[in-house]
Amino acid sequence: MIKQKERLSDQVYKRIKEDIQHGLYLAGHKIPSESELMDIYKVGRSTIREAINSLANSGILLVKRGDGTYVRQLSEESAINEHLRTANFEEINDARRLLEAELVRRACISATLPQLDQVARYLQLRKEAILTEDKSACIHADIQFHLHIASAANHHVFFILYQNFTHLISNFFQEREPRGISYFAMSHHLHEQLFEAIKAKDEQQALHVLANTLTNNHS
Repeated sequence: MIKQKERLSDQVYKRIKEDIQHGLYLAGHKIPSESELMDIYKVGRSTIREAINSLANSGILLVKRGDGTYVRQLSEESAINEHLRTANFEEINDARRLLEAELVRRACISATLPQLDQVARYLQLRKEAILTEDKSACIHADIQFHLHIASAANHHVFFILYQNFTHLISNFFQEREPRGISYFAMSHHLHEQLFEAIKAKDEQQALHVLANTLTNNHS
């Protein structure tokens, strides 16, 4: 829930901008609809519209009438994103497995306490979203959980590469279970185990849990 310390639209502006920076909404891709954003950020339509307008005025978003709102894309990203969009899920999952294993290994070594706190925060939000059966919030928290682990690896190039997978992963969730959150509920214990292993700097256990997670196609 958004804390009321400043204008709600300013808070949502910062949240969306942060989510863009963390790769939840990728450059060149359409962001969720107003109704979906209302569910994700727990605010009203007017607040979402104010935040979107501010982001558009800042050059972060591009509003296309009759189409939707997009994250502005740098031209050098176009080719990579196009290849990813046309890849099949098995190829994406194979690449993700290799990349995420390296990120988890590095996170076990170099994650700081503040970074672990952020991972823990999204793990808790993921659990809360499961309990309330809020699928949009589940997707948001799940992807942020993995992105913050990637960030905790403290390797900029790997992190940027991993960001390119997040939009595709989000689409997979939407298509796999359009009505429910059981997919997230069944995998939550693995996410808890993964976090505890990284926190304990137990590389072997973390990689074992990650392998089980990805083998079963749980995010």
